[in-house]
Amino acid sequence: MDYVLEHSSSAHFSGLRLDGLLGASASASSSPRSASSAATPTADNAPKQPFVIGVSGGTASGKTTVCDMIIQQLHDHRVVLVNQDSFYRGLTPEESERVHEYNFDHPDAFDTEQLLESVGQLKSGHSVQVPIYDFKNHRRCSDSFRQVNASDVIILEGILVFHDPRVRNLMNLKIFVDTDADVRLARRIRRDTVERGRDVNSVLEQYGKFVKPAFDDFVLPSKKYADVIIPRGGENHVAIDLIVQHIRTKLGQHDLCKVYPNMYVIQSTFQIRGMHTLIRDKEISKHDFVFYSDRLIRLVVEHGLGHLPFTEKQVITPTGSVYTGVDFCKKLCGVSIVRSGESMENALRACCKGIKIGKILIHRDGDNGKQLIYEKLPKDISERHVLLLDPVLATGNSAGQAIELLLQKGVPESHIIFLNLISAPEGIHCVCKRFPSLKIVTSEIDVALNEEFRVIPGMGEFGDRYFGTDD
Repeated sequence: MDYVLEHSSSAHFSGLRLDGLLGASASASSSPRSASSAATPTADNAPKQPFVIGVSGGTASGKTTVCDMIIQQLHDHRVVLVNQDSFYRGLTPEESERVHEYNFDHPDAFDTEQLLESVGQLKSGHSVQVPIYDFKNHRRCSDSFRQVNASDVIILEGILVFHDPRVRNLMNLKIFVDTDADVRLARRIRRDTVERGRDVNSVLEQYGKFVKPAFDDFVLPSKKYADVIIPRGGENHVAIDLIVQHIRTKLGQHDLCKVYPNMYVIQSTFQIRGMHTLIRDKEISKHDFVFYSDRLIRLVVEHGLGHLPFTEKQVITPTGSVYTGVDFCKKLCGVSIVRSGESMENALRACCKGIKIGKILIHRDGDNGKQLIYEKLPKDISERHVLLLDPVLATGNSAGQAIELLLQKGVPESHIIFLNLISAPEGIHCVCKRFPSLKIVTSEIDVALNEEFRVIPGMGEFGDRYFGTDD
């Protein structure tokens, strides 16, 4: 293991194949369970959700250029571009005869229902056939479509993609391309005369009669919904680089980290995955299980400590220079959920010298019954930040009761950081929904719970394996 040094590029979640386990997951989801842990394992077993980007802005603002630059920089991911222009409604014969009086920049000019259906299909992992619009004849090509396949990233581009709230709600990131009106007009004249076979006078007439009023009435007001505004469009390389970096970060996250901002998975490396491989192996010796578990626990603890508040501090170095750094959080304690949580205490003591550690013992009868048996906590725990220790988050029931006890003792919810080695989606749903202000830090998210409420693929009874009582 010590020879494996190369880092992987993203947060890891367990890659166990679901063949043969879907039936078990279905049984688990139908088994009786307490209301606080109600979850849907099948949703977590679904294909990974794509990242949807909306790109809006005035006509000829550089939206397509921005989209092309994002696609080029995301070359190692599957990216598809869906243009709102493809969903123009075909004109009736009467409308075609009076085409110069038709407003193509009004929301009613688009078939928004078909757009919603197509993007919804792509988000569900299905390919769709997108219409091809003939801008010279102002109608859809009836005999041809563009096949768009499911991808990691879906870019939805158009002047009015932010207008309808149903379309906005499909997006993970909304970008507005902001370009000077004179520049946009010049670009539109060049585009419509060269690419769409129109004369300059008709372009100017349409711009003054429809395009500019529609921009003022519909496009510009939708700017307030943007998460990012890019001045100068495709010329703004710095903004596009930052956006691509953000997208890469989101693509590297587990889906549950996108749903719950208080859920953190430590950055995976081949070292971490290798250690998980070892401790999950049922044939590993107790000595090696403890050794590699301690290494992983130490990493989780260090990551958890990084979420504590810090204050700036200046010190004088041996060279007589001033170094500006930070001072550690002083009011801190650990609380282990007995018995497995006690396996994490040594790593916490190694990181925080002299730290106080409390204990909570909760008896579980199957999964439905739970009872607080014992608790011993620092008297001033309400004044401290708390690191709650339990290596496996399964249903979340025991964790939920432990957290409730801490809240009853006066600990603010935002002062609790829950540390574990592996987490099941059901437990994450249970804890994150119920306690949105605390943080969960884990090293891997597993697939699901089986009918016995065991984490799959999991690592068995962690406490028995760690303390040698599994024989």
